Amino acid sequence: MIKEATSKEISTQFRLSESKIVGLERAKILIRDAQAQGKSVVFTNGCFDVLHVGHARSILDAAPLGDMLVVGLNDDEAVRSLKGPDRPLQSQEERARLIAAMRVVDLVVIFPGKTADRVLDELRPDIHAKGTDYDEKSVPERDTVLAYGGKIAITGDPKNHSTKDLIQEARERFGNQ
Repeated sequence: MIKEATSKEISTQFRLSESKIVGLERAKILIRDAQAQGKSVVFTNGCFDVLHVGHARSILDAAPLGDMLVVGLNDDEAVRSLKGPDRPLQSQEERARLIAAMRVVDLVVIFPGKTADRVLDELRPDIHAKGTDYDEKSVPERDTVLAYGGKIAITGDPKNHSTKDLIQEARERFGNQ
């Protein structure tokens, strides 16, 4: 039987998950420590502006590929340049908290830039996981990952979920209510 969590327990768990949100230097130390212990590190990344089932499946599929899961999150400026001036809908801090609240996520790192090349080169995870909107040859950070000896994995379900579609559906359903 599953025990129902109290609001106090949920609040405590949510606050504890915020400790998973770290800067690049702290992430580098924690990853190097894990790798020195023989653990493998998986990194996945995205904007995660409105968290949807496609995001969840991709993250959940990435987790068992290694011993530690690090999620990179594009900062607000990068999301605007990638998705347009009306995005993100949620701040980088809010998006980071949502991702950190997932039990399978060990660390969340917010990074600047349209791609994760710089953060991948710094962190050097063993596996870089991307969603099914890519294949192993079209992953934007492919050359960076292969240059340091990492591997690429494609995770999640077929790409039939998008934040853009969710926003459009909300506009159609609810208009200017």
